[in-house]
Amino acid sequence: MKLIEIVALIDDDNTYIYLSKRMLNQIDHIKKIEVFGNGLDGLNYLKSNSNNPKLLPEIIFLDLSMPIMDGWQFLEEFIKLDSDNLKKITIYICSSSISPHDINRAMSISAVSDYIIKPLSKEDFIKLLEQY
Repeated sequence: MKLIEIVALIDDDNTYIYLSKRMLNQIDHIKKIEVFGNGLDGLNYLKSNSNNPKLLPEIIFLDLSMPIMDGWQFLEEFIKLDSDNLKKITIYICSSSISPHDINRAMSISAVSDYIIKPLSKEDFIKLLEQY
């Protein structure tokens, strides 16, 4: 498995964040985990660091249902950003929604690599990170 400098969790569920961070921290190939409680905070971080690839996450685990800016709005704005550094980020949707409409909509967005239904196990995270 390749060393991953930064993984970002964009999610407002504190329990999910706590459990995900615990599992990700047990995987030796991740140096740092950034957490954002809504899409706007995550987007602002990406915008302000778009010229510094060392501060950008290589992988984003994105929730769809959040306050302030949800995952759909995040993706809409993310796609508009014009930075080669941001185009290298792998985005996984992590949602509790099993709606075929949500899954199809997510997979129709070129920036989305996959749609994963919560909760994720440590093995799920490892499988995704090995694909990266």
